[in-house]
Amino acid sequence: MALYVLDTDTASLLRMNHPEVTRRVAQVTAPDVVATTVITVDEVLTGWYSLARRHNRPPQIEWAYNELAGAVRFLGGLPLLPFSLTAIAEYDRLKGLKLNVGKNDLRIAAIALEAGAVVVTRNLRDFTRVPGLAVEDWSAPPAPAASGA
Repeated sequence: MALYVLDTDTASLLRMNHPEVTRRVAQVTAPDVVATTVITVDEVLTGWYSLARRHNRPPQIEWAYNELAGAVRFLGGLPLLPFSLTAIAEYDRLKGLKLNVGKNDLRIAAIALEAGAVVVTRNLRDFTRVPGLAVEDWSAPPAPAASGA
């Protein structure tokens, strides 16, 4: 079974019906699983909540809270991987390697490593710095197969 973990950016692309990400997710069949992490939940909900709190005009407030509610519904439909004690220990180990990767990306990487999962992200630059982490970008169409001559 393959486990694919959507990072925050890719989960957002899926929520916005990005054509290639949506196609790739639809191609995943059991027993393979597409999931995300509690770190993504934190990032997405904190972003919408903060935006809703900043607005002071009723139409903007309504829009932001509607988006927050939509994000909750969307994220609730995905399997969520926790930031377990084992993943926290892995995060601390990775942090000690000084990989120059953002804190939340490193947390997502630690969760994926613990689960033996593939991180699905457009941020190949940072995630490929993490030793042993499998990474894929589902946002671009696959390159055409080379034809033999």
